[in-house]
Amino acid sequence: MPRPRVHDLEHVLDVAERLAVAEGPAAVTIRALSDATSVSNGALYHAFGTRAGLLGRAWMRAAERFLELQRTAVEQVLAGGDGTDGNATEAVVAAALCPASLFDQNPTSARFLLTVRREELLRSGDVPADVADELRRLDDALGAIFVRLALSLWDRKDKRALALVRDCVVDLPTALLLRGNRVGDGAARDRLAAAVRAVLTIPPSTR
Repeated sequence: MPRPRVHDLEHVLDVAERLAVAEGPAAVTIRALSDATSVSNGALYHAFGTRAGLLGRAWMRAAERFLELQRTAVEQVLAGGDGTDGNATEAVVAAALCPASLFDQNPTSARFLLTVRREELLRSGDVPADVADELRRLDDALGAIFVRLALSLWDRKDKRALALVRDCVVDLPTALLLRGNRVGDGAARDRLAAAVRAVLTIPPSTR
């Protein structure tokens, strides 16, 4: 069976995102996607292996968009400054605000990442091994951003430094933007930026 063309697969992933956001992950089935895209069931199974594999590919594409946005935001702030703590702090703020930035640029992908949890995909047991490996590889990519920020802030990349960066880039955005779906709320974004700056006024312990 011929493999669908790349642009067909991109369209399938677009439709999968929209279905998951509008109706929930359970609505994303091979049959539903075949009906919506005119790509045959067999071609979809051939391309993605399983329904979980298709969801995994869609999640990975959205996550890679987010990480590229975050990497670019961090590097732009750091490249535009003079290397002082203030510029490094603003790079962390930029990284923390990236869920909102993705929402501005691609709201469907942003909502998809909130709707479909990577952990649930990995627990399903149906994700093809290569997709599962790529999903886990994203942790390394995010970790590299944490290291870049920690070195810029404190010239350190130890456990305490990385944990504080994670607090700012993952935990605070989750609490102030993602929980309650406030990514489009300008006041919530301002509170997040202020919270990150406040947290970074106290450096990580060296003990």
